[in-house]
Amino acid sequence: MDARPPAEPPLALLLLLASRWFDARSLAELEKRGWPRLSPAQSLVFVHVGATGTRPAELARRLGSTRQAAHELVNGLVRLDLIEVVDDPQRRGGRLVRPTPQGMRLARDAYAVLRELEDKTFGVRRSRTLRRLLADFDPGRPEAELTTPASPASTAS
Repeated sequence: MDARPPAEPPLALLLLLASRWFDARSLAELEKRGWPRLSPAQSLVFVHVGATGTRPAELARRLGSTRQAAHELVNGLVRLDLIEVVDDPQRRGGRLVRPTPQGMRLARDAYAVLRELEDKTFGVRRSRTLRRLLADFDPGRPEAELTTPASPASTAS
């Protein structure tokens, strides 16, 4: 078996590394702008909590964590007045996790910071192209439905 790395790293690896780079840079910029220092895990909560709220169990599922770990993240953000836990009007005794008005301001500022970083890093045109390509990707589509062009080896008989 050949242990050499492939000539080109997988796109998934490049996307993961880019995501972490953008998250770290945006969190540093937000801190420079006066926002509290957030961990990458805390910033991820904002990706999965909609403005109208998300149930705690669903948030934990989306984060890929235990309910206890998600609860600890939420509690830290509650202490910073960025997230609140409120009664769920749809479920008796249910709870929803949602951004506070301060949390919504942070999310808007983070969005602007990310757009600036994207455009500065890739240029406006490339950023727009990358965004369009990634927006077309449907992670919910079953693998069997994924279509790829036939390789020359698979078409030759």
